[in-house]
Amino acid sequence: MPALNSSDVRSGVDRRVFLTSLAVLSGTSVLRSFPVLAEDKFGPDAKLLKSIREKGVNFLKTTQGDDGSWTSATQPGITAMACFGLVSAGVKADESTLKKGLNHLLSYRKNDGGIYHPETAHKNYETSLAMLALVGANSDGRYTTQIKDAEKFLRGLQWDETEGLDKSNPSFGGAGYGKSQRPDLSNTTFLLDALKAAGVKADDPAMKNALVFVSRCQNLESEFNTTEFAAKVNDGGFYYTPAAGGTSQAGKNADGGLRSYASMTYAGLKSMLYAGLSKDDKRVKAALDWLRKFYSVDQNPGLDQQGLYYYYHTFARTLATLEVDLFEDAKGDKHDWRRELTDALAKRQKKNGSWVNAADRWMEGDPNLTTAYALMALRYCDPK
Repeated sequence: MPALNSSDVRSGVDRRVFLTSLAVLSGTSVLRSFPVLAEDKFGPDAKLLKSIREKGVNFLKTTQGDDGSWTSATQPGITAMACFGLVSAGVKADESTLKKGLNHLLSYRKNDGGIYHPETAHKNYETSLAMLALVGANSDGRYTTQIKDAEKFLRGLQWDETEGLDKSNPSFGGAGYGKSQRPDLSNTTFLLDALKAAGVKADDPAMKNALVFVSRCQNLESEFNTTEFAAKVNDGGFYYTPAAGGTSQAGKNADGGLRSYASMTYAGLKSMLYAGLSKDDKRVKAALDWLRKFYSVDQNPGLDQQGLYYYYHTFARTLATLEVDLFEDAKGDKHDWRRELTDALAKRQKKNGSWVNAADRWMEGDPNLTTAYALMALRYCDPK
């Protein structure tokens, strides 16, 4: 094996190219075999990132309805996702496409502060996503009132003492699509994303109550989780909900345990970090152990291609929250996750700038939705 000298490491880029070439020849793992140096740069090629973002933005500009909506005027959740995708890609609030989209969202603003279609069963989902878009476009404070009202509305949707629930109830602290629907981890994490974006702190009662629910969505038996499902899988991963009999989109094992899957595990970990848990907490450690075993930018582990673009966004937001540049998997390989995710999305982007999932579950066959998810994920991929 040739020696590595100073000329080979004059820059992080040169060093990465050298090590990659060397690994191909030797069959070794690049990052496991060689230390990461202080001068290394992390993240994707800046030109590639800019290119795929611009193509995604341009696609969404071509598919917006005359009323400012995307896909359906009666589903403001998709329009909110598209708006947040544009904001995530750096589009400014006064740009015509984004401005029309936000105005469409605000046409659904209700007296209770929520932003939702009057006949929807998805008040939490729609309001949380709209709030994320508004916060992202609020650099000059123009949407502060609407954001504060939406925050108050979302707090009222969380299952807590105001519904007469005791903390022992498996629904406590969670949020569902709407007030009358049982809580789940996906809707809870959207609510927490919105609250976090609005500046809600880790010690806020809403965050602390959510932590109670989130802990019960983890396959980890502990003093924080004594549900009937806690010990049946016990691998540290997360599933959809322990409420109303329990559900995992990855199904059950032979003992009735609710299988873990990656998108919910990233969502659960992120939610715990929002609520102030440290990396030394056993719940966080168990989640990280699970994610290290199943690191991937090619699939949503546990569900393969289903929910892939939801997974990409949750994956990126969680690793950014962890503030890690290299994510070490269970084999000891260290992944420049920003670069790997950007490369994976670049390969999947269509010629028209869109993304779409052939595994059309949870509406990921809609290119407006999946393109929004992709732009939301790429928000966290700037080179460092």
